[in-house]
Amino acid sequence: MNHSAMKQPGLARGIFKGFVVLAMLGVLGIAALLGSLWLERRTEIALPTPTGPFAVGRAIYDWTDDTKLDTLAPVPGTKRELLVWIWYPSAAGPSATMNDYLPAQMRTAAGPPGGPLGFLTRDLSKVHGHSIREADLSPEQRSYPVVIMRGGASAAVWSYSTLAEDLASHGYVVVGLDAPYRTSSVVFPDGRVMRRIPENNPELCLEKTGQERDRCANRLLTAWTSDMAFVLDKLEQLNASPASGKFAGRLDLTRVGVFGHSFGGAQAAQFCSQDSRCKAGIDVDGAPHGSVIQTGINRPFLFLLSDHSHESDSEGGQIMANIRSIYDRLPADGRAFLEIRGANHFLFSDDGALLKSHIVMRTLHMLGIVGIDGRRQLAVTAYCLRSFFDTYLKGTSASRRNISSPLYPEIEVAK
Repeated sequence: MNHSAMKQPGLARGIFKGFVVLAMLGVLGIAALLGSLWLERRTEIALPTPTGPFAVGRAIYDWTDDTKLDTLAPVPGTKRELLVWIWYPSAAGPSATMNDYLPAQMRTAAGPPGGPLGFLTRDLSKVHGHSIREADLSPEQRSYPVVIMRGGASAAVWSYSTLAEDLASHGYVVVGLDAPYRTSSVVFPDGRVMRRIPENNPELCLEKTGQERDRCANRLLTAWTSDMAFVLDKLEQLNASPASGKFAGRLDLTRVGVFGHSFGGAQAAQFCSQDSRCKAGIDVDGAPHGSVIQTGINRPFLFLLSDHSHESDSEGGQIMANIRSIYDRLPADGRAFLEIRGANHFLFSDDGALLKSHIVMRTLHMLGIVGIDGRRQLAVTAYCLRSFFDTYLKGTSASRRNISSPLYPEIEVAK
């Protein structure tokens, strides 16, 4: 009698049962992860506390330009219109009311994210910032320097509230701008919702090659830098008119800084190369585009990068060569080129503060995608931003060489 033949069915049944157990464990593991993400989505969470001495106020404006059309709007003849967010040093009273992270009417108009993204994103009604509603500008100083802020790719500027609030708490008026049909979704105070159209998606530009890619990126770059110039024009009007409210006569527009993340960083570099009102600029992990690569920048400028130590592709090499070319021609006493060790390109926004799932973070660490905690990355970034602007907009005694700090050993001079 062949005993091995008798054992085969039993062995097969054992293997099958093993697969069933593994499959069940896998399903349970996925269910536990999704459950964890869903509970996390509905958990109250606050952005990192601003580190400066000032309380922070926030105002939102809808500005229309009657003199210029939006060349990237889908309907010809559309006037340029921008949604502008301003964070500023405020006079906090004892009954100060905190603003919603994103105003309720804007959350309602935009609607919740659909599909699987519902598990991966925060319920924005549960996210809390540190900006005070209807606050007056702090009387502690006669005027305050201004910093223009731009988000990455098509991201809305409110998703960079952590960096804006921290700068404002250190005595800056921070002005962020979004544009219909280019920002992923713009919800105006009157409830109108305008979403990005595909041809204005900067990420699609990256899929092109050669001159077609440059034309695509430069088309968007030209529009954004023009918008930044318009915002400064409007701020000059606000500052000059006694009837314009809290900002009248309080903006020091001789001390203007500009910074942005990713494609917003490219916008900052291009704008500072062509508009003399920019007195200092910062590109946060953005690949330069436009004429700045050829012409350079003749004012203080900081390149602040995430950790690119594991990248070796030719495209990354060309981006680094462009950055080096601009950096080498910057004023010797007004330049810095820093890298945050372990930082991830996508965690310079508030996502760095909101992505807290231990399971997800451990997985990202194991895969080498994330080297430091997102909140830590934001803390280091905020320190670098205010240190550079303090030096070149406020004229503090600290030099650019002192941006490095033992409190933030992640900061390295790029090689």
